[in-house]
Amino acid sequence: MHASWQRLLEPVAPEIENILAKIAHEDIAPPREEIFRAFENDLEEVQVVIFGQDPYPTEGNAMGLAFSVPTNVTQIPASLRNIFQELKSDLGFGRPLSGDLTSWERSGVLLLNRVLTTRVGETAAHSDLGWQNITNHIARELGARGVIAILWGKSAQGLSGYFSNYISSAHPSPLSAYRGFFGSKPFSRVNDILSSQGRSPINWSL
Repeated sequence: MHASWQRLLEPVAPEIENILAKIAHEDIAPPREEIFRAFENDLEEVQVVIFGQDPYPTEGNAMGLAFSVPTNVTQIPASLRNIFQELKSDLGFGRPLSGDLTSWERSGVLLLNRVLTTRVGETAAHSDLGWQNITNHIARELGARGVIAILWGKSAQGLSGYFSNYISSAHPSPLSAYRGFFGSKPFSRVNDILSSQGRSPINWSL
């Protein structure tokens, strides 16, 4: 974890330790060493945050970055396939070779789930442990720094009050993508906001 994130999370460190103690003996996703993967880069470099719900429960899929999967995962999760479809529709990019979104992170995008862990094989198994208090704390700080938020689905939309600039739509999951995610053009809209503020646009290519 980058030192800038350690400072930000210091006020909620006891809560984090309490959660980690509760799941100490569980088989979790992502692996323990990747729970805080999203916080490896300098907080100062974050221009955009995309909030997910909770990690992929399929073993080997979750890697600590919301919606992202490791390069060796060949069966791309349905939500990520829909994100790629909207990326192509919005900006014309072809389908990426893998589902690893690390290059977005390098371009200034924080990929953060509302809940940072789950049990392998179970969706939302840790939704009642208090991770939302942690991510609320993070959202408050990001909003104060002028970070632009992409909020997909009700869970993420609950954070809208922290941000002066945000883009909101249905979640990209197959259950809801056709109810407003497709056609929402979040990638170009984010870059339009950044350009209007005199900031560099995100390189969304993968």
